[in-house]
Amino acid sequence: MSQIATVRGACPHDCPDTCAMRITVDNGRAVRVQGDPDHPTTHGALCTKVSRYPERTYHPDRVLTPLRRVGPKGAGQFEPVSWDTALADIAARLGEIAARDPEAILPYSYAGTMGLLQGESMDRRFFHRLGASLLDRTICASAGSEALAATYGARIGMHLEHFAESRLILIWGSNSIASNLHFWTFAQAAKRQGAKLVCIDPRRTETADKCHQHLALRPGTDGALALGLIHELVANGWLDHDYIDRHTHGWPALRERALAWTPERTADVCGLTPDEVRGLARDYGTTQPAAIRLNYGMQRVRGGGNAVRLIAILPCLTGAWRHRAGGLLLSASGWFPKDAQALQRPDLLAGRQPRTLNMSTVGNDLLREASPGFGPKVEAVVVYNSNPVAVAPESPKVVAGFRRDDLFTVVLEHFLTDTADHADYVLPATTQLEHLDVHMSYGHTYALINEQAVAPVGEARSNTQIFRDLAARMGFDDPCFADSDEAMARVAFSRDVDFDRLRAEGWVKLPLPEAPLADGHFPTASGRCLIDAPGLGVPDHVPNYESREHDPALADRYPLAMISPPARNFLNSTFVNVKSLRDIEGEPLLEIHVSDAGPRGIADGMPVRVFNDRGAYHCTARVSTRARPGVVHGLGIWWRKLGTHGTNVNELTHQQLTDIGRAPSFYDCLVDVCPA
Repeated sequence: MSQIATVRGACPHDCPDTCAMRITVDNGRAVRVQGDPDHPTTHGALCTKVSRYPERTYHPDRVLTPLRRVGPKGAGQFEPVSWDTALADIAARLGEIAARDPEAILPYSYAGTMGLLQGESMDRRFFHRLGASLLDRTICASAGSEALAATYGARIGMHLEHFAESRLILIWGSNSIASNLHFWTFAQAAKRQGAKLVCIDPRRTETADKCHQHLALRPGTDGALALGLIHELVANGWLDHDYIDRHTHGWPALRERALAWTPERTADVCGLTPDEVRGLARDYGTTQPAAIRLNYGMQRVRGGGNAVRLIAILPCLTGAWRHRAGGLLLSASGWFPKDAQALQRPDLLAGRQPRTLNMSTVGNDLLREASPGFGPKVEAVVVYNSNPVAVAPESPKVVAGFRRDDLFTVVLEHFLTDTADHADYVLPATTQLEHLDVHMSYGHTYALINEQAVAPVGEARSNTQIFRDLAARMGFDDPCFADSDEAMARVAFSRDVDFDRLRAEGWVKLPLPEAPLADGHFPTASGRCLIDAPGLGVPDHVPNYESREHDPALADRYPLAMISPPARNFLNSTFVNVKSLRDIEGEPLLEIHVSDAGPRGIADGMPVRVFNDRGAYHCTARVSTRARPGVVHGLGIWWRKLGTHGTNVNELTHQQLTDIGRAPSFYDCLVDVCPA
């Protein structure tokens, strides 16, 4: 007899929507995943990717038992072993290294799950107790996050739902239809009520197609555009002087800087027309309420942090924050009272101060020898919630590092990814349907619970359980390693989110004002927006490392700027192995404008070689008006082994870091293209 149950869940992926889910379970098997119609921002809808989550959980290629390498690194050749065998050997190997220097062990994780339990609890306790190197988790958003916090005092922004009431929405650096679907629903509601939507993005995205206007600026010139807008706000008197005087610090210096950014100068740098700059400034300066949905694509360049600071200042200059439908949203995560101390237990370091390695320079760091400045050579890496061989910049170096015979690598995974192929051990991890978790969001203001819907498939274990097991094998008897997932969930938030209510209702809205910055009260020491921030000064346009502004000789050799936005049916490198989604994407593509394709003898559908001094990437040309002249788009992130010639777009990216936040500059990359 069929026994059907519905279980509350939350999407774990690195997406601002953090959707509430309902999982239908029939006789212990998940048969359907839907958006929760009662959740105010999910309103019953899921993206194509997550709606097929059972296909991922029950995928025939799922890793269901511990695996031990039997072939060369990178070949993906393994034999199944028992958990006892795997844990005993891993603990012994890590113990030997730790006895020499625990900082030779590196954890490597990011947002494969954004759950507070499976993403950043027992794992951090384990590595803190071990004394391993710390990881600077920068690969996606730290330039924008740190810039926003430096300006506002924390990563805070508008309530998502209030975009529906805006009269003007600037969608800046975001393909919302593909990567922020539920924001797009509210933007569409505003559009139906007469709001104007403007998309600011080098690529003519699916979102740009649906907006009233698209400004295709050059990659890395967002800060210049913001300065040009400020020039026009000053020149035309479109300023809220009362809000500026009472709620900002440092305006006179920025005003002087912006006065040099005429529409003509701004247009020349950005690749726009002066009238486009004037028109955007007029719309923004004369329309209330006006809202900016800023996203993280635009901060993946050398000057990304300065650009975010300049854009975040705009609503303070016009007083847009006075309205609940005005202001800006890049991240809302700073509103959440996450208790990192309780979850991660940094006290287990017991006074030790391990070095910190940046995940975005793992390609360099795995190839470094020991030195006084660097510390010990990295001898072991434990990878979970990430796929660095596919996603980290300058992948030829990343691959070389992971192929080291003297590097001991453990990977917690669902599938044999590019990184797992290089592991000494692969440990089967649970998917979101198979464990408990609690979630914040960076795109809305609701905390959510994810209940375990089904038993773990095969021999899979949750991340929390794997690190408990490793701790026990290594003799770590601190009481915190016995904490259950529920016990950690109960202390994940320091206030405002009651776990019993969260479990009963599925989500809890944070108790915040409707217009949280209407009267200032920024969470800075002064309570003001910091235009002139300590240690950073007044923001400015910072040109790309690889640009004609900064390096004319390099631009002569490689005249095309390349950005690598996500393919619509993948989420970073997640879902690439789900055949139904890969079939929709078809093959790795490079979008190129006809004016760049023609002189190079490139036709639509032709195999091409994209190259620079760091390497070459093989894919298929899509001659398209989605690309502006001088800019190409390497849509990603394909697994290397599923791409052409075993490469992906990160063959070409570099490891130079952003101005703020020590983040990668993925979209700051010059290339050329030729027929393959």
